[in-house]
Amino acid sequence: MKICVCIKQVPGSSKVDIDEKTGVLKRSGAEAKLNPYDLYTVETALRIKEMLEGLEVTLTALTMGPPQAKEALEEAYMMGADEMVLMSDRRFAGSDCLATSYALSQGIGYLGGFDLVITGKQTTDGDTAQVGPELAEMLGMPSVANVGRILAADRDSITVEYDMPESVNVARVALPCLLSVDRGRYSPRLPSYRRKKKLEGAPALTLTVDMLGDKDAAHYGLDGSPTQVERIFPPEAANDRTVFDGTAEEAASLIYRSLTADKLV
Repeated sequence: MKICVCIKQVPGSSKVDIDEKTGVLKRSGAEAKLNPYDLYTVETALRIKEMLEGLEVTLTALTMGPPQAKEALEEAYMMGADEMVLMSDRRFAGSDCLATSYALSQGIGYLGGFDLVITGKQTTDGDTAQVGPELAEMLGMPSVANVGRILAADRDSITVEYDMPESVNVARVALPCLLSVDRGRYSPRLPSYRRKKKLEGAPALTLTVDMLGDKDAAHYGLDGSPTQVERIFPPEAANDRTVFDGTAEEAASLIYRSLTADKLV
C-alpha cells in the first residue's frame, strides 16, 4: 500500500517580508518550520501504517516550495516517513489554493498515484483549509475533512472519526481516498536521532514543471492562480497608553470618565 502525506513549510514567525507587487510572502531565506497541522498529518499516517501490520506500506512525504522546504521533508523522514519528494521550481511560486492543489495532483500523478493521501486541515500561513478537498477533487478521490481519529484500516477501506460543528461522526471510506487531518487527537512523536543519522543516504526526489504530465507553466504559480492578493500589510501597532494614579476608587472613577468621554460606555 502506498500512502502520501502532503506537508508544507511555513514562516517561523509573523515577521516575514512581502513582495509589494505580487502580495506573495518572500519565503527564501526566511525563518521557517513545518506547518504545525502537518505534525499531526505525519503522526496519523504513521499510526495507519502501524495498523496495517502485515502489509507492505510505503509512506511518502511530498511538499512544494523553495529548496529550503526540504527541511520539512527531513523532519517528516525523521518521524518515520520512507521517501521524500520536493516539488521545487520558480514557476510554482505564488500559487494560490487552486494552483497548489493542481500542482500537487500532477506530482502525485508523476509518482504513480497512492492508495491514501493525507493532508493537514490547513496551514498557518494561509488558513484556508481548501487544498485538501480541492486536491481530492482533482485526483477523483472521495475525501473526509476534519478527521480526528483513525478507528480501523485495512487494504480496502479506512474508518475515521471526524468533527462536525455540533457532532462527532464516523465514516468508512473505500480506498483510494484523501483525509484532511485536524490537530489535537494524537501527540506527534519526536524525530528519531537514528533516522536523522540516515538522512545523508536518503536524498529527496526533486520534481520540476518539466517533469510533470502537464508542462504548461500557465497552469502553475501566479499565472495559474485565479485568486490574486489585492493588498497585504502588517497590522499597525498601537503603543499609546494612559496611566491612572491614585487609589483603586480614584483610578476606577478616572477610567470610567475616560471611557464615557470616548463614548465607549
